[in-house]
Amino acid sequence: MKKLNILLLTLLVSSIGFAQQTPADKQTKAITIEGATAHLGNGEVINNALIMFENGKLTFVGSATTKIARQGTIIDAKGKHVYPGFIAPNSTLGLVEVDAVRASNDKDEVGAMNPHIRSIIAYNTESKVVESMRPNGVLMAQITPRGGRVSGTSSIVQLDAWNWEDAVIKEDDGIHLNWPSNYSRGRWWLGEPNVLKENKNYSKQVEELTDYFTQSKAYNASNKSPKNLPFEALQGLINSSKKLFVHVDNEKGITDAINFVKAQNIKNVVIVGGYEANNVAELLKQNNIPVLLQRTHSRPKGDDHDYDLPYKLATQLVNSGVLVGLENSGDMERMNTRNLPFLAGTTVAHGLTKAQALSLITLNTAKILGIDDTVGSLEVGKDATLFISEGDALDMRTNKLEKAFIQGRDISLETHQTELYKRYSKKYKQ
Repeated sequence: MKKLNILLLTLLVSSIGFAQQTPADKQTKAITIEGATAHLGNGEVINNALIMFENGKLTFVGSATTKIARQGTIIDAKGKHVYPGFIAPNSTLGLVEVDAVRASNDKDEVGAMNPHIRSIIAYNTESKVVESMRPNGVLMAQITPRGGRVSGTSSIVQLDAWNWEDAVIKEDDGIHLNWPSNYSRGRWWLGEPNVLKENKNYSKQVEELTDYFTQSKAYNASNKSPKNLPFEALQGLINSSKKLFVHVDNEKGITDAINFVKAQNIKNVVIVGGYEANNVAELLKQNNIPVLLQRTHSRPKGDDHDYDLPYKLATQLVNSGVLVGLENSGDMERMNTRNLPFLAGTTVAHGLTKAQALSLITLNTAKILGIDDTVGSLEVGKDATLFISEGDALDMRTNKLEKAFIQGRDISLETHQTELYKRYSKKYKQ
């Protein structure tokens, strides 16, 4: 019994030692940030800015030369920069902790059609990966399921919470559809050449989607008996209370997807990935369809594509009048999500202004996700979700956060990684 108690105590101490930082307390006192360069996220920059917030909301955003009484705790931020919190869309943060440990992986479900699967239920607020996003300014994310033809329903959260109920900014914001590919690779394990070839089942797969959505519309227009949860989940697309996020890269797929949603009378649509979206930019603009563009730091996917195509795609789409945000799915996507600001920074070297690049991960993304009424820019009445950086937050050399606030709460920037850094940096100073 004594040995058992010692074992339990050891496990308890271990879990405490590696637990997530305790979420910050609710804001109880007004805070004023003075003297910084404020990058508002809407294209405007204020030098020598004055920003005040109380009860989690921004109450003043303007010049420090304005004759107005400073409120509460005053933070001298001269020489520093203030930004709205960055937003990471199409993310599996909190759904997977360790890829090699199946028990910690809850990003997908069996089956092809899962619109009723709600990712928010599986979201782990105590994830060490989640807390490691905050020191780079990523303070919000769209938690998105994977797998199947219809993956399920995403939700948008802020990244400092006790549980998913506390974390939610917008619950069940959209349904995610993986559009069929009109090309496939040879199955090398069957001795087939590992090269692209035509997907002979493409038309059949599109037809299956059409039938499924048509059946769901018929079900939702009836007495809904017998009960069908997947079909009921699609009701949000019919009444436009949810967005349809179509994950598709190639030109034909994007064009076919647009024709599909128009035929199904689905109004709120977003293209996710959009590697060849520049080829159909005019079609996207005409139908008012925004794009959450694939990871900027990628290689070209085609032999005849420009070597810098992934870097300049955002510029091409923005110049064409398409609303663009950045997403970071792909290999090691959860850990790489912290690099979101640097993806935006890369677009500056390929045609965008810094203000435009910032909007890709703030206000533009907020508009695409339908949360721009509360976050995405530093404007009076919006949530005080922002941070102070020593330098340019889109540059990995100068993105050094001093303070961060989520809904006015002064959050911790300590993580498991910063603890390890401090621990081992001392070792070599002895």
